[in-house]
Amino acid sequence: MLLLDTQRDVLLQPLQIVSGIVEKRHTLPILSNVLISRQQQQLSILASDLEIQIRVFLAVPQPGDDFSITVSARKLLDIFRALNGNAAVSLESTDHQLQIRAQKSRFNLQMLPAEDFPITEISPDSGKHLQINQNVLKRLIGQVQYAMAQQDIRYYLNGMLLVIDPQQVTVVATDGHRLCLAAETLQTGLEHQEIILPRKTVNELVKLLTDDEQPVNITFYPGQVRFVVGKVELVSKVIDGKFPDYQRVIPTSHQNIMTVQRTLLQQALQRASILSNEKFRGVRLVLSRNELRILCNNNEQEEAQEELEVDYTGDALDIGFNVSYLLDVLNQASSETVRCHFSDANSSLLVTLPEDAHFRYVIMPMRI
Repeated sequence: MLLLDTQRDVLLQPLQIVSGIVEKRHTLPILSNVLISRQQQQLSILASDLEIQIRVFLAVPQPGDDFSITVSARKLLDIFRALNGNAAVSLESTDHQLQIRAQKSRFNLQMLPAEDFPITEISPDSGKHLQINQNVLKRLIGQVQYAMAQQDIRYYLNGMLLVIDPQQVTVVATDGHRLCLAAETLQTGLEHQEIILPRKTVNELVKLLTDDEQPVNITFYPGQVRFVVGKVELVSKVIDGKFPDYQRVIPTSHQNIMTVQRTLLQQALQRASILSNEKFRGVRLVLSRNELRILCNNNEQEEAQEELEVDYTGDALDIGFNVSYLLDVLNQASSETVRCHFSDANSSLLVTLPEDAHFRYVIMPMRI
């Protein structure tokens, strides 16, 4: 039975979009597959890992019968990647197999029953709706996502907090050693609510978002959230847990403030970190009037030192941090200058950006 006649490029991008969430090994074999369905003039390609579901919708102008099939996501994607860019492709089903024909190539893939594929269905008529520009959401996530925890036993840290207020959208991430907050003034029309997006959802969402002003439609449901980006729909479970009180973590009374050019500090830290301890990645910041010394050393008794002229008139300080945490914020920030707020050698560092009043980045000190 002929299922579809199309071009290689028509299906390649949707397959790339949905295949990102497919795990290489899964307890349910069918979750290694994609579900390809046709209803009248619309084709959908869907993948799921039970926590996240991504579906891409495509218009199919040529006539044909409705169908639903599931085949290996990785194998199908690899086949389409290997075909020529302008190749005409036909999909046919024969005896529980999908046959793919393209020019003089032919592939037979095993299919599993489409009715066994777990689909998360959500009613579009319920839930709370929010619309935000893609470039705004992408910038907010990019400002904080590096601070998410990875496989932390405190499962609620393995994700990003999304806070919706009537006039502001805030995103927060923390791994217990540093915390990052970014916000955007936005008339949401929604009452205050908080959800924790899983790390995998955040990473997949960033891949979908572009730098233009096209809208993202977000719908909040009990225990779930739905993002619609153009022809792509992402449905995700949310993490059921209590995120730390981030407002208490952000210092408000640090009096010693250093202002420095972002790129100069970034480059100096990158050079000094070459000789940092590979395991602990410690760096000492020694501050005196209008001067910053950056010191790194390792177990081989090697040492690097950098000196920078900075705008600083506070107390003399000698304080240690994880250099990777400092570089993360400097690599992501677009501001020409950064402000570093200190209290004493045992207190956290607060990094702010003069060009972004909402941004906050807090790093706990380390003993070196």
